[in-house]
Amino acid sequence: MHDNYVLVTGGSQNIGAAICRRLHADGLKVIVLDIVEPTHDLSTEFCQVDLSDAQATKAVLAQLTDKYEITRLVNNVGIVRPALVEDTKLEDFELLMNLNTRSALICTQALLPTMRRKKFGRIVSNASRVVLGKELRTCYSGSKGALISMSRTWALELAKDGITVNGVAPGPIATNAFWANNPPDSKQAKAILRGIPLQRMGTPEDVANGVAFFIDERSSFVTGQFLYVCGGVTVGLSA
Repeated sequence: MHDNYVLVTGGSQNIGAAICRRLHADGLKVIVLDIVEPTHDLSTEFCQVDLSDAQATKAVLAQLTDKYEITRLVNNVGIVRPALVEDTKLEDFELLMNLNTRSALICTQALLPTMRRKKFGRIVSNASRVVLGKELRTCYSGSKGALISMSRTWALELAKDGITVNGVAPGPIATNAFWANNPPDSKQAKAILRGIPLQRMGTPEDVANGVAFFIDERSSFVTGQFLYVCGGVTVGLSA
């Protein structure tokens, strides 16, 4: 196995924690970057950092790359800030682009020298099915759509170095953030559940399974792809 360190942004709770649990079970050593303390004790190292702060993020990454040879990266961090387009605040747009998207670029740039030297790398980003369209998601869909487009560009640029770049795009997943934006007894939440062909909410573990496939050393002939982990929601979406 190649160097088995994996860096997970936003790996302290919800989907991020499930990703850490799965990758740890698969034998990887997990390093977590997050603004909150982890809800698990599986990380080799936890660095508390505001990933929307470029300089703070770069400083932490400089320390980590001096200490570890990290060849795997999961760009998982993300927040939503729902609003109609006319109510969307520019400061929210800037925050989400910095946190959800720019942090992925910063982390990728920091780890690339090691990946290139090892002629091996796995970069996996957590986007969202909202990139296909969803009300109240100007900031979120914009930031995650940019992440998908960036990843496809990176896949082409980095393929010659043995580095694959892929991602997952979750549909309705039962996380604290989902229930905060869609209260369980609300008409909106009930409508979402009715619209899922598999007739259940997704779990953080469902997303982690997709990430684990892309992060695996054996998934070497798949790059530039995003997997919709959505219970079938994206099938016939425009019908």
